[in-house]
Amino acid sequence: MVCSCAAVSVSDLPVLFLLGPTACGKTSCSIKLAQSLNAEIISVDSALVYKDMDIGTAKPDMQERHGVPHHLIDVCTPDQAYSVARFCTDALVAIDAVHARGKRALLTGGTMLYFNALEKGIAPLPDASPELRKTLNEEGERIGWPAMHKKLAVIDPAAAGRIHPNDPQRIQRALEVYELSGKPLTELQKQTVPFLTTAPLKFALLPEQRPWLHERIERRFKMMLDNGFVEELKRLQSKYELNADLPSMRSVGYRQAWEHLAGDVDLATMTEKATVATRQLAKRQITWIRSMDALHKIACDSLNLEEQVESVLSTVNEQVYNKP
Repeated sequence: MVCSCAAVSVSDLPVLFLLGPTACGKTSCSIKLAQSLNAEIISVDSALVYKDMDIGTAKPDMQERHGVPHHLIDVCTPDQAYSVARFCTDALVAIDAVHARGKRALLTGGTMLYFNALEKGIAPLPDASPELRKTLNEEGERIGWPAMHKKLAVIDPAAAGRIHPNDPQRIQRALEVYELSGKPLTELQKQTVPFLTTAPLKFALLPEQRPWLHERIERRFKMMLDNGFVEELKRLQSKYELNADLPSMRSVGYRQAWEHLAGDVDLATMTEKATVATRQLAKRQITWIRSMDALHKIACDSLNLEEQVESVLSTVNEQVYNKP
């Protein structure tokens, strides 16, 4: 099916969100959708923003991107930080530019925080403090992140209820916000205004059987290793001034590969730790997705690619163009 056309300005139509856990097949689905919708793709991924981090992020290669413009990929270097606030600014600029070309905007990725911020708005949070983050990371390594989570529960019970005890980045940020502002993250997050003037039309690729996703995660990481993932990290370390606490190097896979190159774990242990960490990431992504409202779910483990695309296009035709 090709999406119906209508005498409606694309800027008046809702942007499309295509979410899903890592390794669920978002890249293939988004490209097929963009071709059918006359759309351009805007990446919603906190790792794809980094240049030269190609293999370990499963970044779409130039052949996959051929014919479909992609945005917010390779926008900064791994030694730089990229924030949710910058993402929202960059995404809005990209959406406006896509609409100015008469195209639809299709936002796809697995960073749920970015999707949520763009849809709901972001709070007036303090900028990150590298010194404080280093201190919090050291404390987290010393006493464990579940213990840091308990500290967060004392100062911000609501945030602790949303954040998993084994999610160090979000625990760290919540504690950092409190230390810098003197106010709980939850209190500041109430002061938000949506960035989008029209609510997005949201779709999510979700597997009905978790083992299906686990097998894809394991197979994909082995493929990354075969394609030179460890060598890629060596090149990054020689090209940039990196350390293990940078956001880029805390990405799943890179964090474990860093330990391997430091001599802390062997290749087999690194592979196992990276695979487990990726499964945990997927679980957190799925939990977040299931909490979202007005979401159209697509069973990516039982529907093939063509059926997934057909499901999205049918909903777009029905809800946007009022056509069955």
